[in-house]
Amino acid sequence: MSAPARVLVVDDSPTMRGLIAAVLSSDPDVNVIGQAGDALEAREAIKRLNPDVLTLDIEMPNMNGLDFLEKIMRLRPMPVIMVSTMTHRGAEATLAALEIGAFDCVGKPQPGEPRPFGDLAEKVKAAARTQRNFAQPAKPAAVTPPPAVADFRVGRKIVAIGSSTGGVEALIAVLQKFPANCPPTVITQHMPPTFTKSFAERLNRLCAPVVEEATDGARLEIGKVYLAPGGERHLQVSNTSAPCCRLVERGPVNGHRPSVDVLFDSVAELAGRNAVGVILTGMGRDGAAGLLKMRHAGARTLGQNEKTCVVYGMPRVAYELGAVEQQLPLAAIGEEILKMTAARKEGTE
Repeated sequence: MSAPARVLVVDDSPTMRGLIAAVLSSDPDVNVIGQAGDALEAREAIKRLNPDVLTLDIEMPNMNGLDFLEKIMRLRPMPVIMVSTMTHRGAEATLAALEIGAFDCVGKPQPGEPRPFGDLAEKVKAAARTQRNFAQPAKPAAVTPPPAVADFRVGRKIVAIGSSTGGVEALIAVLQKFPANCPPTVITQHMPPTFTKSFAERLNRLCAPVVEEATDGARLEIGKVYLAPGGERHLQVSNTSAPCCRLVERGPVNGHRPSVDVLFDSVAELAGRNAVGVILTGMGRDGAAGLLKMRHAGARTLGQNEKTCVVYGMPRVAYELGAVEQQLPLAAIGEEILKMTAARKEGTE
């Protein structure tokens, strides 16, 4: 049996530190070894305690969490889980942190929330187990969108992508390979409510296609990417004659809402062989069964390989089920999607 994950909790609020510590301490496989109220205290605690994982507040006195994260990733790389307010400003800062190299994020609980920080302990344990090379932290993505690929001719396929922990960096890497006339693309990324709108806006600035948060009834169009809104509904696709997004009220699937499996199931039924399914880094197994359904329906399927995943969970389960046609490093996935969706010279697929 492996040793408990050793965690340092960093937050300027004693109440919030106590709540986070209590939630984590309720899991026998997590050991809260210390707390700190700001970056200066945290720096000393890191030197003294050598934690496996850090939980880090975004907004703190003396030095904010984003600036401190940059120093951590440069001087003492380690897994960091960001704790953020559920606001637009908090979401923007958290997304920047994930690009810098933070392992994952959680939202601060709202009043009356029944399970505050519900999956934080699982994220901490996954962070402690990760094989990611933190000695080479990720660099923030460039803010200039790539030029359109002038000679790309899109066929008739729909692309569906699922991701979770590590998905912010992974999706940026994939979508920055897409030209402005990319195939219609639907994405479910596990992310707290209110974060997905900010993430869609950020992707839209960074990438050549139009990226937007999916709305119910939105037509799937060439050159557009649709990101499932977080929290309350699942994203599906429907309508064979004029494919569109559907936001469906339904309980969590595999512990998630929106769920990758729900999206992939609908794409398998709607598009069959005229689809490409992609499963990227993430904890758990969400999306694996749906990707297998897509492959059985004739779709092409890709999975991110272990070496380039932040967490080789979802892609591993999908691969072991036989759902993945090809496993590829992250840097190759965007180009492979374009190969699979390009129009053939003698016509379109």
